[in-house]
Amino acid sequence: MCVLQYRIPQYKDALVLLLREVLNRIQFRYNQAQLEELDDETLDDDQQTEWQRYLRQSLEVVAKVMELLPSHAFATFFPVLQEDLDVYLGLQQFIVTSGRSQRLNITAENDCRRLHCALRDLSSLLQAVGRLAAYFIGDVFTARFSDALAVVERLVEVTCYGSQISLYDLETAVPSVLKPDLIDVHAQSLAALQAYSHWLAQFYNEVQRHNQSRFISLVTSTMDATTPLITAKVPEKLLLSACHLMLSMATTVRPVFLVTLPAVQNIFNRITESQTRRLPQEAHMLVCRALSNMLLLPWSNLPESEQQWQTRSSSPASLLAALTRHYRLQSTANQPPHRLGLEDTKAVLHQTLPVLRDIVDSISEESTKSRQICYQSLQESVQVSLGLFPVFIQQPDVTDEMLSFFFTLFQGLRVQMGVLFTGQIIHTFLSMFTREQLAASILQEGSAGCRVVEKFLKILQVVVQEPGQSFKPFLPSIIFLCMEQVYPIVAERSSPDVKAEMFELLYQVLHHNWRYFFKTSALASVQRGLAEEAMENEAQFSAAMQAFGQSFLQPDIHIFKQNLSYLESLNSKHKLYHRKLFRTSMLFHFINVLLQVLLHKSHDLLQEEIALAVYNMASVDFGAFYSAFMPEFLNGCQSVDANQRAVLCRNFKLERDLPSFTQSVHRLVNDLHYYRLCNSSLPTGTVKL
Repeated sequence: MCVLQYRIPQYKDALVLLLREVLNRIQFRYNQAQLEELDDETLDDDQQTEWQRYLRQSLEVVAKVMELLPSHAFATFFPVLQEDLDVYLGLQQFIVTSGRSQRLNITAENDCRRLHCALRDLSSLLQAVGRLAAYFIGDVFTARFSDALAVVERLVEVTCYGSQISLYDLETAVPSVLKPDLIDVHAQSLAALQAYSHWLAQFYNEVQRHNQSRFISLVTSTMDATTPLITAKVPEKLLLSACHLMLSMATTVRPVFLVTLPAVQNIFNRITESQTRRLPQEAHMLVCRALSNMLLLPWSNLPESEQQWQTRSSSPASLLAALTRHYRLQSTANQPPHRLGLEDTKAVLHQTLPVLRDIVDSISEESTKSRQICYQSLQESVQVSLGLFPVFIQQPDVTDEMLSFFFTLFQGLRVQMGVLFTGQIIHTFLSMFTREQLAASILQEGSAGCRVVEKFLKILQVVVQEPGQSFKPFLPSIIFLCMEQVYPIVAERSSPDVKAEMFELLYQVLHHNWRYFFKTSALASVQRGLAEEAMENEAQFSAAMQAFGQSFLQPDIHIFKQNLSYLESLNSKHKLYHRKLFRTSMLFHFINVLLQVLLHKSHDLLQEEIALAVYNMASVDFGAFYSAFMPEFLNGCQSVDANQRAVLCRNFKLERDLPSFTQSVHRLVNDLHYYRLCNSSLPTGTVKL
């Protein structure tokens, strides 16, 4: 790249020519015959059509030239965009209004074809504009400010134009062609403007303490163009583009004044009024997240002392109270479960909890104050959810939704929920998931029931990783659930997803609660001598190790790899293989199992990982490994004779470094496999086994 940068001046003309040619090749007015041959319906493995792939690859070339020759590339590209924008903006003169309907008065076949090509080209060029947004921010912000401002102002103008005259709702001479074109251009203009949200955020930062009038004008016009489109009457493609743009303004730009704009206040009123026709679920979630972020996220570029949290804290509560109005009425505190209209409750639950989950997820990495206000606003809905959980325990589709919500809560707001209420949630879950309930769920592999158990185990994973003593009283119940309720069901079945989460939970129990089993630290144990180490809950530890060992005898390579990495991690962090119980009663059993796996060649993809684990286990006591384990292992090998065993034993060198040891293990496995192959091909009785 350094050499290329040095030589750019001599390649300048060629790069500009390349850019012009690529731009011509993605435009129908220059390349219609070839472009119309590209399939724009069939999706490939990357969920792209042939046309979309061609356009994306072409835009990457445009972006690369922009990176190398920013000023020349912009000077070449922007006039091309302007030309198609002029056609689009000039459509207003052809609009005829009749009563409440508007019609585009372009009817001649050739004119319609030319308009179709111009709109397709404008859509492609708007995508190119969005792709170039990254080249106006960061260190080059000031140097390229005027160019970026020209682009953003033009995009704001275009989006306002499209929204004001409702081009998406026009009657046209060829509705099956021109109407989708008009919708696509409008949607792409919003998407292109969204791509400049990081530029707007940097612009906001630059003018924070100075004259903000130009910035305020851009944001105000953007919201004026966006909010009229957030209605169920607008085509979904356009609606979603508008929702995403508003979300970026709320999340990336975060101007202090955003929530006070009349257009935004209008959206607040529309979303929180119960009689309003509901948006499609995806759009509804995006808008609710945007509104919530406006109220909960810290304002950009302002210190904590200027965030006005005390004044702002009532607004999220009002928003969430409105969004959960119907859901909170389903509380079991209001009426006994048997009198609930369960189907109505299910419908409200499926509408509400995804929205709440999305809101919590969006602030989970934010400041403590944001999370605190969020939980205070959600508290009643969380309690309603916990009360409804036992009512729907037999309906996995509902429990799945509820556990997804609780999992997000545990990940993002467990500190805010407090120890007492968190403990109440865990106690409720543990009491509801009986062995019979778990069996009924797990045995329907791939079903909602399986997903419910997986999410329950994920919640417990979060709980057992919590530092301190708050949730330690739940450890015996969690281990019992794993070993006595879940493990017997999945041990001899595939159940890959549930099994993976169960072993993940076991690993987290061991890793984060090592002193539940071993009172002394790894360092202290090594210093004092492992024979003196104090151990508690030995039966539970042994059962967990047995479950790990059993998993190595099964064909699922993903579980095998996961569990082998868990054992290696426990050894690395806690000296698992050196612990007296493991060393004296388990170590050689694990080595034997791993060597047998290598011999059977069932997990050849993991040869190196298995050999490393064998080395780490053997290195605990190389003397015992070579003098006791290896002779016993070779004596137990079937389908080889005494002479062959002696050769194998002699060839297995007493290596202590990892590369040599690994080489010896692989040689042993290959030689033993070779002897067995030879012996099996000879007539019966030739070799005395």
